[in-house]
Amino acid sequence: MPPAFPSERSAPDLVSTPGGPFRATLGAAFSLSGRGLHTGRRATVRVGPAPPGHGVVFRRTLRDGRTVDVPASWSLRERQPLCTALRSPEGPLIRTVEHLLAALSAEGVDEALVEIDAEELPIFDGSAVPWCRAIRAAGRIENGAPRRTIRMLRTVQVEDGRRTLRIEPHDGLHVSAHLALAHFGPLDWSGTITPDVFLSEIAPARSFGRYWRAMLGRAYGFVTRKPFLQGCGVRSAAMIVRGRILGGMRVADEPVRHRVLDLVGDLALAGHPIRGRLIAAHTGHELNHALVARLLAEPDAWELV
Repeated sequence: MPPAFPSERSAPDLVSTPGGPFRATLGAAFSLSGRGLHTGRRATVRVGPAPPGHGVVFRRTLRDGRTVDVPASWSLRERQPLCTALRSPEGPLIRTVEHLLAALSAEGVDEALVEIDAEELPIFDGSAVPWCRAIRAAGRIENGAPRRTIRMLRTVQVEDGRRTLRIEPHDGLHVSAHLALAHFGPLDWSGTITPDVFLSEIAPARSFGRYWRAMLGRAYGFVTRKPFLQGCGVRSAAMIVRGRILGGMRVADEPVRHRVLDLVGDLALAGHPIRGRLIAAHTGHELNHALVARLLAEPDAWELV
């Protein structure tokens, strides 16, 4: 008999601290709607509880009414511009999953069914705050299954020119990130990823880009009819104009903090929480995924505990 879960309106009676010894799911389901960064199309996402061992699985409803399940696994990752995307073995794509994955990971939610009626998750204001708030309102409840964690035994590194990303043994998940942008100078952030640190220091950081490049990208997508930056604008990202962010930064060194946000989400595709110290310089999605690939290809560099 499948395990029973609280309804969408019920609150869990037993809520545990994220990062405990047992796997956890949501205490209740929630739904959010918004437009995608690249497609510009409106989508409704329902994130609900799932049984032990389920992991995070995306379920997309297609136009003909069929549904396709896509697990949040690096093996299904497909290269797409400026986002993290997963391709089902059956063909359909689900894109821009990194902000939700980062929020679930930081909040210690291991099992979730993410139902979506479109190709792309909403971008909202470019941050992960809407996801974090909804997850906290739903609550987190342990399901009794042991939680296994990837613990680093030695250093693993990937690089691409000046872009470098390495992970080394450490207790907990600690990130030290560096980024340098023209007119901004060096941007740095360092800290241990906990639920409270993520919510206050990382989640508010928005996707960012230069305004003129974003507008050119929108025009390109419109002309070619390719889903690229059709939902990008001042309400969905931090737009850089003449060396400054319109409206100012939400948090200090906001661009590098957003790179940390994306990194946490991309690491979630490894399938287990990771314990290690990450040192990142100018990292982005491609380097993040390269690190996960290298990590999984070198099983002697880590152990499941």
